[in-house]
Amino acid sequence: MTMLTRRALIAATGAAALVAGAAPLLAAPAPTLSVVKSPTCGCCSGWADMAREAGYAVDVRNVEDVTQAKVDGGVPEDLWSCHTATLTAPDGRSYVIEGHVSFDAMARLMAEAPDVAGLAAPGMPMGSPGMGYDPAAEYDMFAFGGTAGDSALFEMAGKR
Repeated sequence: MTMLTRRALIAATGAAALVAGAAPLLAAPAPTLSVVKSPTCGCCSGWADMAREAGYAVDVRNVEDVTQAKVDGGVPEDLWSCHTATLTAPDGRSYVIEGHVSFDAMARLMAEAPDVAGLAAPGMPMGSPGMGYDPAAEYDMFAFGGTAGDSALFEMAGKR
């Protein structure tokens, strides 16, 4: 008969809990991001890389002129940024994501599922993901389309 030490019991229990807890996470499909960006834009590549690290399945398409993606996505011109993406939730809902929108805001968008076309972080806000990321950076993100009309404040990043 083999004696199970306290340390071995704790390790076995922890490993079993990890496997049991990880199974549903591994089974859930990841939200996808289809990103349209300039081939020379490093901050857009940085945002896409951070999205992958945050658990998104990311597809990047480099184009010389991203204007058409913005027009096709219905992004109001005053909300334009450097890249445009389509966020598709596991349930098939999709939203346009314009610029360096935070991953917290995208998670909230998917969880709340408001009647909007998408989110935008206009311009290239310093400290946003891909722009020298700083979790305390202050910048605004706007919803547009649907009940948001041309734009409505969705979230303020950073401490205010």
